[in-house]
Amino acid sequence: MGRYTDDAKQLLQHIGGKENIATVTHCATRMRFVLKDVKKADEKKIQDLKLVKGTFTQAGQFQVIIGNEVSMFYNDFVELAGVDESSKEDAKVAARQNMTWLQRVLAHLAEIFSPLIPAIVVGGLILGFRNIIGDIKLLEDGTKTIVETSQFWAGVHSFLWLIGEAIFHFLPVGITWSITKKMGTTQILGIVLGITLVSPQLLNAYAVSGGAEAPFWDFGFVKIDMIGYQAQVIPAILAGFTLAFLERSIRKVVPSAISMIVVPFLALVPTVLIAHIVLGPLGWKVGSAISHVVYSGLTSSFGWLFALVFGFFYAPLVITGLHHMTNAIDLQLMSELGGTNLWPMIALSNIAQGSAVLAIIYLNRKNEEEKQISIPAAISCYLGVTEPAMFGINLKYAYPFLAAMIGSGIAGIISVGSGVMANSIGVGGLPGILSIQPKHMGMFAVAMLVAIVIPFILTIIFNKKKLLVKNS
Repeated sequence: MGRYTDDAKQLLQHIGGKENIATVTHCATRMRFVLKDVKKADEKKIQDLKLVKGTFTQAGQFQVIIGNEVSMFYNDFVELAGVDESSKEDAKVAARQNMTWLQRVLAHLAEIFSPLIPAIVVGGLILGFRNIIGDIKLLEDGTKTIVETSQFWAGVHSFLWLIGEAIFHFLPVGITWSITKKMGTTQILGIVLGITLVSPQLLNAYAVSGGAEAPFWDFGFVKIDMIGYQAQVIPAILAGFTLAFLERSIRKVVPSAISMIVVPFLALVPTVLIAHIVLGPLGWKVGSAISHVVYSGLTSSFGWLFALVFGFFYAPLVITGLHHMTNAIDLQLMSELGGTNLWPMIALSNIAQGSAVLAIIYLNRKNEEEKQISIPAAISCYLGVTEPAMFGINLKYAYPFLAAMIGSGIAGIISVGSGVMANSIGVGGLPGILSIQPKHMGMFAVAMLVAIVIPFILTIIFNKKKLLVKNS
């Protein structure tokens, strides 16, 4: 008998039994079920289990938050239930049967960017560190930067750009690879396609938009501009899906005996041609339009309202899974503007959720059982992982969630109103300040303080006034 057998037995019963499970897998903190009938799952009884920190449904999957013990719990559950272990891809495919077309589109988008996020976060931290040592005059009475006074740090500053450039300028390579991986097509072709979008022989699209004359391929009857799409998101997405579509379509009609020779050629060459004639220019215009609309909204006279709405509703957006679309917008803003003023609000929302949990810890400081759940949840939230806090604590009690939303909205107004920009997507909690451009770190620190204090105070007030209080 395993350590978690008793808990697994209760969860199996409340989930609707073995016969209600289509697939089951797990991630870092959660059990992920695709249920044949979600209505058979008794959420109230599941949430009452001591080991369970919360439940929610996202992307067609019924998810049960267990915590760091999830892998051991999963092993005991699978053995007890007698169900086959499922891969995450199997679970995703099964889950899509329960999703709307919009949810499917967003799920695909999330799956494209998820493998890229670690690199993007590293890139953001590197750019932030380079700005601190290279742009802020910290030494000699505020007249010189660290780089200007030390050859060692000057070398570090120059060396780190090698990594930053690899991550952001050549981002299309990662995107096209990720699409081919997700679509089950040939990944090396995706990598080659990405390289053809950022090759050094191509003139950067930003230079072209600045008035530079692009070289061209001359085919006699037609000329094609040799323009690159470094750091561009939309052109890479369009080209990646075109390659995947062509490869899968061609593979269906080409005999297997010659498929290794014919399929890659007939899929890659036309895609590269289409990418430079149609998809690249189209994607550039679409991406520029998106970034212009978002940036204009955030910097207009009504920017405070945009910030309030986004900051207030970002946490509910996470529950629906729609928050994944912000990754593409952030990356587009970074490529167009050299930074993003959207991502700082996401970091502030995470901080606000953690601060609401901090208030719950204070209110239940004599409840040892409650602290076993809330303290790890608050720590993980401040470090950018919000699920244990949101689903295990804040949504359970309701009023902390509202308090966090209000604090996030107000902090968002301060961030946007003061023009805070991040170098890139970063760690979405307290460490997020390392991704903020140095000249904005002071105001972002003020916004962080607001995101900490207001949710904490409001949570205590709501508790005392019994506003939205439940299950307490």
